[in-house]
Amino acid sequence: MRLKSLAMLAGLVGVIAAAGPRAQAPAWDVHAVRFATLPAFRVSSLINGADRTRTLDIAMMVWVLRGPGGRVVLVDSGFYRDKFMQQWKPADYRRPSDAVRAALGIAPDQVTDIVVSHIHWDHADGLDLFPRARVWIQREEYEHHIDATGAVRDRAIDADVATMLHGMNSEGRVSLVDGDDREILPGVRVYTGGKHTFASQFVGVATRSGPILIASDNAYLYENLERKVAIAQTLDAQSNLAAQARMLTLAGTLARIVPGHDPAVFERFPLVKPGLSRID
Repeated sequence: MRLKSLAMLAGLVGVIAAAGPRAQAPAWDVHAVRFATLPAFRVSSLINGADRTRTLDIAMMVWVLRGPGGRVVLVDSGFYRDKFMQQWKPADYRRPSDAVRAALGIAPDQVTDIVVSHIHWDHADGLDLFPRARVWIQREEYEHHIDATGAVRDRAIDADVATMLHGMNSEGRVSLVDGDDREILPGVRVYTGGKHTFASQFVGVATRSGPILIASDNAYLYENLERKVAIAQTLDAQSNLAAQARMLTLAGTLARIVPGHDPAVFERFPLVKPGLSRID
């Protein structure tokens, strides 16, 4: 009887061992792609309480996740409409879709998913550059800013972005995420962030070397994280500080958090070529 039990136990251990690797989350390759620069941007618009005379040439980025089965996920989509070009006059600009193609050889119709961290123009205007992508956005973020007709409910969202998102939703291309700590794809999780907008989110990605946290505007710069200072543009500074602290807990180290606009991303992570860093 004992021998039979031992044999059964050995068989069970063998099954678990065989199943183990398949049960693990797949590892993703992560890159930061810089598509523009906003020159001489006031740091006081990024760091709460910063010296108003300080300026920084901030990086405009999207983040590319490549996973199993040819899945290509963008975190945010940048911008391209002429009104934003005229208002902000970005330097070294190329359309986000062109930047991703040039950097990684990924055509716009090869992008399968886009995670929208929040609805601001510089993160969501470029969604329609990627015609086959499914969009992932917090339900509360979407419904707070866009009504059932596609009209703007909150002026934080640009009217063209609202119309575009409403159209995509009508086509069945938008997945509304219900709350915090949701795995939207194997190895990719979204977390509710601070109140930069009504319901922003940040992204956790499983890589071969461990988790990477893509903060987007939940931390504009490394300075936010290093000094534990809230972003300047927030509805609630305490919620932003809480989100930053949580990202650090999830990542295990500041070195595995990617802020939304810091040009130092392309210094702290391996530079593959100008405007492209491997995040690992």
